[in-house]
Amino acid sequence: MKQSIAVLHKYWGYPSFRGAQEMVIDKLLEGKDVFALLPTGGGKSLCFQVPAMMHRGVCLVVTPLIALMKDQVEGLEKRGIGAMAIHSGMNNIEVRRTLDEVARDVDIRFLYVSPERLNTPLFLQYIDALDISLLVVDEAHCISQWGYDFRPSYLRIGELRKQLSSSVPCIALTASATPMVQEDIIERLQLKKPAVFQQSFDRPELAYRVFKVDSKINKILEALEKVQGSSIVYCSTRRRTQDVSRLLQMQGIGADFYHAGLPQDDRSAKQKAWISGEVRVMVCTNAFGMGIDKPDVRTVIHYDVPDCLENYYQEAGRAGRDGKKAYAVLLYQHQDVEALQELPDMRYPAIEDIKKVYQALADYLNIPVGVGEGVYYDFDFNEFARNFHLEPRLAMNAIKMLEQEGHLSFKENVFIPAQVQFMAARDQLFQIETVYPQLDGVTKCLLRSYEGIYDNHVAIYEKQIARLCRLTVEEVKQQLMQLHRLDIIEYLPQKEKPQIQYILNRAPANFLHIDVKNYAQRKELYVQRMQTMLRYLHLEKECRSRYIATYFGEENGRDCGVCDNCMTRKAATGITTAEFKQIAQEVYRVIAQQQYPLKEVVAQLPDVAEGKVQEVIRFLLAEEKIAMHNDGYLYRV
Repeated sequence: MKQSIAVLHKYWGYPSFRGAQEMVIDKLLEGKDVFALLPTGGGKSLCFQVPAMMHRGVCLVVTPLIALMKDQVEGLEKRGIGAMAIHSGMNNIEVRRTLDEVARDVDIRFLYVSPERLNTPLFLQYIDALDISLLVVDEAHCISQWGYDFRPSYLRIGELRKQLSSSVPCIALTASATPMVQEDIIERLQLKKPAVFQQSFDRPELAYRVFKVDSKINKILEALEKVQGSSIVYCSTRRRTQDVSRLLQMQGIGADFYHAGLPQDDRSAKQKAWISGEVRVMVCTNAFGMGIDKPDVRTVIHYDVPDCLENYYQEAGRAGRDGKKAYAVLLYQHQDVEALQELPDMRYPAIEDIKKVYQALADYLNIPVGVGEGVYYDFDFNEFARNFHLEPRLAMNAIKMLEQEGHLSFKENVFIPAQVQFMAARDQLFQIETVYPQLDGVTKCLLRSYEGIYDNHVAIYEKQIARLCRLTVEEVKQQLMQLHRLDIIEYLPQKEKPQIQYILNRAPANFLHIDVKNYAQRKELYVQRMQTMLRYLHLEKECRSRYIATYFGEENGRDCGVCDNCMTRKAATGITTAEFKQIAQEVYRVIAQQQYPLKEVVAQLPDVAEGKVQEVIRFLLAEEKIAMHNDGYLYRV
């Protein structure tokens, strides 16, 4: 048995690889750089996890998604594979402790890192000690300023490569990148003559549908009645997720809502209920779905039109990952088109408006000129916009532009654990037992459970302390606050509020550097992506699946046979059920004798109209009655 397949079977229990996985793995094992464009649900993780288990050393995985990071670490640990993570919610003590453990323990094979942690003095200090064997860049499109989700922190990866041995291969993974973005990724990551893999965007099990409707909620109810099973409904605003969820509940449908503004415990509970099937429909913003492994989603419905095809494809692609029939439904009204056309000016505010928001941020957070670099600040966006009389969407987009220009970082759902440092001298602690006996248990628990708690702020977990002391979590928090007021400890409560971090010291707003030419180019590309989405909306004859594949640079795509346009065209050909069955039997007969390309199969049936044969073949491919090799030859499944 091939070693990679043996590793796959040993740790993941699968008998074989899917799609391009095996070819990607082979190239990495040869020490080559790889660029892999693998559509949503294409099994990207195994492309680097399997080869990493076949080499000594640590696989360094750069990903911007903290939730995905945590899920993958937990998944690897369940398989008996050592893995750890470093992300923006950790302080330097926790980061150092993690890096020490990874450097020391040879059984830790994976280190997941958020991009903003790269190139920090602390991280670079450990590079040589980590024995990195493979560099993985997940969501690699984030490194391209021409892409739809540019993140400046990704630019640090190119610098990191210079710190690594030239023998360490790099794999860049993305599910959605146009040819222009692909070239930019390869250049910025300094991939050396990379092996390039582009898996087909064809999803024969996924039927794309677009409806112009008077009532969106009625259409959703109709879709959910026709297609049973788990569903996601995407909305563009938090308020709408609650409204739509409530309307579905009123109709007796098990629905809940999800967005980034909810507390972490609530988000986790809602996600768990949906994955288990306790909740059938999750109505959510695009904060939901990334990294969630639920293969049996039967419908993904978009209540609002996404601003680009990249986002739509990613979100719609969460349906039907089990290979069974599924539907991606997009609803729109005339006003949605008008709103989309107004988005570019809203998404890319005037430079003066960006400077105005930058000044307002400094005033709101009380940050003087020349300070702030690296500091996290609690940030209540609604209060900020209200206090400074800013239009909320314009203010939010100005903040995003400041982030893309590298001035600050905005994190909507950062989870920073509570932290404690002892301030009292050790001899003072003996007095607690007699003067404040009710605080003695928590005090001793802190001292026994957390190393370095006298020297630095250390992350603590109130639930763990509550369990050890047989108290409620609320009682633990109250006692910690009392110790804080007595100057025994400094207690920094857990943070779940959005955070603003200044990447650079605050500058005078008038001297704020923004690359005006680059900014204008990015806006123009955004307009082009928006127009591509509008064209998708208004397609009348062209296959929707083929349109998507062509946008992402896939040549020689074929019609899916199952989208609304293909089904309409099929009905227009006038093929009766009996005629369809007869042609299908003839197709089966031809390819049972020998595998043929589509044109040759048509040629083998001279008595049947070419268009009808092609239409039947498209349908049989979509229903997986027959299949097509990469070389275009058809065969019976």
